[in-house]
Amino acid sequence: MNVRTLGQKCLVIVGATGMVGGYALRYALEKPTVGRVTAIGRKKVGISHPKLKEVLHRDFADCSALAETLSGQDAAVFCLGAYTGAVSDAELRTITVDYTIEFARVLRGSSPDAAFSFLSGSGADPTGRSRAPFARYKGEAEKALLAAGFPRVYIFRPAYIYPVEPRKEPNFSYRLFRAIYPVFRALFPNQVIRADDLAEAMVDVALRGTEEREGVVFENRDIRAMVESLHPPKG
Repeated sequence: MNVRTLGQKCLVIVGATGMVGGYALRYALEKPTVGRVTAIGRKKVGISHPKLKEVLHRDFADCSALAETLSGQDAAVFCLGAYTGAVSDAELRTITVDYTIEFARVLRGSSPDAAFSFLSGSGADPTGRSRAPFARYKGEAEKALLAAGFPRVYIFRPAYIYPVEPRKEPNFSYRLFRAIYPVFRALFPNQVIRADDLAEAMVDVALRGTEEREGVVFENRDIRAMVESLHPPKG
């Protein structure tokens, strides 16, 4: 069992088997300021580490059983989601909105002072007027999180997320973007972000110590600026 030293943070990551969540997990485990990382998901992450506590949870429609696990957390990085077209519209809303709100409810009750980093998406519309379901649902989730009572909520709205490592792309659009990524990045640098850079930014901002209450929305341009302030861009 890992025992964190004084001053180290406890971080919970939801969706650590996904692309961005996986990088967030690896990055957090490497940070000396993090003493414990709790990965919550429906399947195992496939790695072992003395800092890692893994909790399998099948039904995010009810997170009540996670109350004890979520106690004493300093921050959460929420990357659970689904690709448009991979599931039905009803399921997309359930995963994007209902699961987020339910997890936030239990985390807020168990760790009321925790910071919350949320993986949203470019074009998210909290007004609900967008014709794109993804934009409406992400916007609805954002609005609920900002009203949930957390002292600090950070909304990340990346545009195209470059996978970095080869993978089976979920649809034709992603296959196309991956193929033209070098040209697209050169022409439209603020419309792309590397998955590992995005994950690093989400973890770092959640762990940032501040006494101020804030709810901040980071568009793709802002995320790139955050990353570049830490180190030169990798490409």
